[in-house]
Amino acid sequence: MYETMVTLVGNAATAVEHRLTTTGASAARFRLATSARRWDKERRCWVDGDTSFYTVRAWRSLADHVAASVSRGEPLVVHGRMRVWDRELPEEKGGQRRVSVEVEALAVGHDLSRGTSAFRRVDRTSAPPAPSLPSAPPHPEFSPSPTPSDAVSGTEPDWSSPPPAPPPEEGGIASA
Repeated sequence: MYETMVTLVGNAATAVEHRLTTTGASAARFRLATSARRWDKERRCWVDGDTSFYTVRAWRSLADHVAASVSRGEPLVVHGRMRVWDRELPEEKGGQRRVSVEVEALAVGHDLSRGTSAFRRVDRTSAPPAPSLPSAPPHPEFSPSPTPSDAVSGTEPDWSSPPPAPPPEEGGIASA
């Protein structure tokens, strides 16, 4: 089967609908609006082109995370499999031909070229995440990076205390 992989950059046009399927799997759905921008030489400014709308679907843990993280109007980057549905409506509904485009999301994230975001890792050994997460604390000016031992053990580093001071340089003067 041929699959078309796409990456879309746009804004969440609707609120996320989050549900459980009859089999108990999480599912989320929202609409993404994308507009092409181009430079208008005559007016010497950027102008928006036509807007395209895509239905984005996410499953399982991605659906839970999207529901807890995405709100209407937020800038997003969506990567996934695109499917185009071409169908004709019955005569009683006008008999028109309809085309809809859906993306089964493999990854969804905020577009950091247009703002900031705070990432919170979810512990996969505990219960599923709550539908909404508390707001993130303010970003510290400096955050220590995890040590290799943290990456190996799978634990999060302790962000509540500052990193240890570096050892003094050999043969030099240690700064206080």
